[in-house]
Amino acid sequence: MAKYQSSLNTFRTLYSLIKKGEPLKPIIYLYGEETFLIDMIQEQIEKLVPDEMKDFNFDLLYGSEITTEKATGIARSYPMMADRRVVIIREFQKFESVDRGSLKDFMEYFQSPNPTTLLCLIDDKLPDKRSNPGKYLNSKEARNHSELYEFKKIDENKLPDWITDWTRHSHKMKINPAASHLLAQLVGADVKLLSTEIEKLCTFVDTSQEIGTDHVKKITESYREYNVIELKEAVLSRDLIKSLQIAEQILHNSNNNTAEVFKTVGFFYSVFSNIWQICRLREKGLSKQEIQEQLGIKSTYFFNLQYGEASNFTLAEMPQIFEALLDADSAMKGFSTLDTPSIFLLLLKRING
Repeated sequence: MAKYQSSLNTFRTLYSLIKKGEPLKPIIYLYGEETFLIDMIQEQIEKLVPDEMKDFNFDLLYGSEITTEKATGIARSYPMMADRRVVIIREFQKFESVDRGSLKDFMEYFQSPNPTTLLCLIDDKLPDKRSNPGKYLNSKEARNHSELYEFKKIDENKLPDWITDWTRHSHKMKINPAASHLLAQLVGADVKLLSTEIEKLCTFVDTSQEIGTDHVKKITESYREYNVIELKEAVLSRDLIKSLQIAEQILHNSNNNTAEVFKTVGFFYSVFSNIWQICRLREKGLSKQEIQEQLGIKSTYFFNLQYGEASNFTLAEMPQIFEALLDADSAMKGFSTLDTPSIFLLLLKRING
């Protein structure tokens, strides 16, 4: 199995190069869905030019607002009273229009870039690899002048590992595995929001302490009711009576039952997606260690937690559970005459079997 290259590893590599003042290729291309990390790299690149020199040696351009001719002309310009200039082009692929030119107009520059300019291109994906400049950027020849950095979306089952790493990287603090797992479940896969919650935690907790679950509950209590975690524990332990009791409390305390149920259905879809993966691999006869390796989960604590949750379910039950979740989602969107509480409670009964 190929080693998982996380977006955080990619971020660390490039961040370290920039902070240390190591030489970068004349062209770097940042792309992917994890825009929060890309934006942070952009901030560091902007800092390569002192504020007092930005008027002469820094340009932030947008492919939707400028022509290819003007963009390449700026990149070819030499720095003024400095060793280099920095040009950042966001929305790179939006140059493809009648008014602004074609991406092919960059080919001459890519093959012979200005060595005194750092050209940073940013988009959500690479240009089409079947034609230039996408074909060229992916070639060995291009490595002489350019470097590609992909920031993949963080997988939900790797969020606790990401939280642990980010807490250590950005704040030089430790968070225990249980707290990382809880924060991932409460906040979800929004990395920008997670980083904000981590910053709150690191400000709230004394630097000599390890961040624990009590700290997480305290900080996130205004973001999402902790009862959803208690509900998950009851559902996964197949305790229907307790599940219904907690569900009724959630509905009673909520200011918007519809939004609360929508959010909870989505939450359980994520939970059972992880359980389904473990059940599927377990059905294939893989050992516990092999399953952990297949899923790419570094934290043994987090994996053991998921594996324990999956132990109460079989692969044969998964279709019915996902059908129940999809039916609840459709019902909440108006394809049912049932009211919101009935939809919610029926969902829990169907999951319980």
